[in-house]
Amino acid sequence: MTLKFRILAGSALAGLLVTGNVSAETLEDAVASAVLSNPQLESQRVESDIARESLQQARAGGRTTVTVGGSAGYQYTDTNSPFSVSNGDSGAFSTQVQATKPIYTGGRISAGIRQAKAGISAADAQYEAAQQDLILEVITAYMDVRRDRETVSIRENNVEVSTEQVRAAEDRFEVGVVTRTDVSLARANFEGARASLAGAESALQTSLANYSFLTGLVPGDLAPPPPVPPLPKSLEEATRLGLDANPDMIAARHSERAAMEAIEAAKAQGRPTVNLVGTAQTQYSKFETRNVQQSSVSGVVQGSIPIMTGGLVKSQTKAARLRRDQARRQIDALDRSIRAQVASAWYGYDATLRAIEASKRQVDAAEIAYDGAKEELAVGVRTTLDVLNQEQQLFEARLALVQAERDAYVAAHQLLRATGQLAQP
Repeated sequence: MTLKFRILAGSALAGLLVTGNVSAETLEDAVASAVLSNPQLESQRVESDIARESLQQARAGGRTTVTVGGSAGYQYTDTNSPFSVSNGDSGAFSTQVQATKPIYTGGRISAGIRQAKAGISAADAQYEAAQQDLILEVITAYMDVRRDRETVSIRENNVEVSTEQVRAAEDRFEVGVVTRTDVSLARANFEGARASLAGAESALQTSLANYSFLTGLVPGDLAPPPPVPPLPKSLEEATRLGLDANPDMIAARHSERAAMEAIEAAKAQGRPTVNLVGTAQTQYSKFETRNVQQSSVSGVVQGSIPIMTGGLVKSQTKAARLRRDQARRQIDALDRSIRAQVASAWYGYDATLRAIEASKRQVDAAEIAYDGAKEELAVGVRTTLDVLNQEQQLFEARLALVQAERDAYVAAHQLLRATGQLAQP
């Protein structure tokens, strides 16, 4: 059966898992809580807000600025000149309003605006990537809790069965049907079951802690997860989706575009600039003999041409080109990484679906073998060790099925994350 048809089996994974209460906590609840409360995702959301403010700052460079200035002072003059009109105490006060409008900046402002827009797109894509990463982590943690709870339940059942085997072996020993060795084997199996249960309980506590860390919730009864969303129909389609829609790749491409605009902004630092400057000024002076007031209004076009910058513009341009080259190398690295992630998730999902089928057959066969071994032990055809071995194989088969069901569900969502299609359930 090809993976295309196995996708249908993925939709039935929820039915393979342990049935939950209709009022139990759902995977949708867990993901929604994590998206709303996770501090790491909130930090990435702030990065997007910061990027938007960078656009406002870039646009502000091309807008009119107005400054208001003023000064006030006191002066005492003592002179014997017969022509002085400012002898003695005098005060002065002046105000000035100046408006400046950039007319030509060599392309620096327009390049800065384009760079800021690319930065916003990159930040939004990075936020989307962080959100999809969080969703995948929550899905994995949710399935881990369900798996580990089922594992503990199986291990507890193993302990109960082992306890009964010890009792039965002791009874048979009392009537001389089995030897002391059989009793010791049963007790050893019982202690091994208890040790395995302790390990399963420890793993469950770790999964519960991780779940609470991601979602901020204390897990109660976890309902079966929803069916696996539609998956790509072929590895080629999945790879194409990954290279086109993976938010990490989208962010890298926008970062490259921002780096290219940074080159233009750096070059513009060495080009001429032209500003329109309007000034209105009033000066008032007060003397002992009279008061003087002067007002003026002016409008000028100011231009400047950088002649020597000490190599600053050249160095800034070179650094911007290096950052662009670095961004391109990151895209190349992501291309390889995404191809590998898609292939790994694709074949991993295929393998887990086959593992589920095999594990179910193994469980059925192990149950028959275990029941037969117990009956044969009763008539003396089998030994206690034979029964214990069959029992161990049965429990391991059940545990393998639980693990395979968890792995298949997680692998399907890993494929969705690699292709950029992972969304809230």
